[in-house]
Amino acid sequence: MKNILRALRTERGWSQAELADRLDVSRQSVNAIETGKYDPSLPLAFAIARLFGRGIEDIFDDGLDAAAAAE
Repeated sequence: MKNILRALRTERGWSQAELADRLDVSRQSVNAIETGKYDPSLPLAFAIARLFGRGIEDIFDDGLDAAAAAE
């Protein structure tokens, strides 16, 4: 799933390890989410959204809107 997690993290000057600590996950999990190799659980997605003060849909893009528009 596409996301802007890396951009949000770097805007704040946080390393992947710092973000992982704030979310209580591993640095590897943060990396996997940022690169789209892993989709976060719903509770983790909510935690990420709260941490950055954004809606989940502002951070994560499942591509369904673009697919629907193409039909």
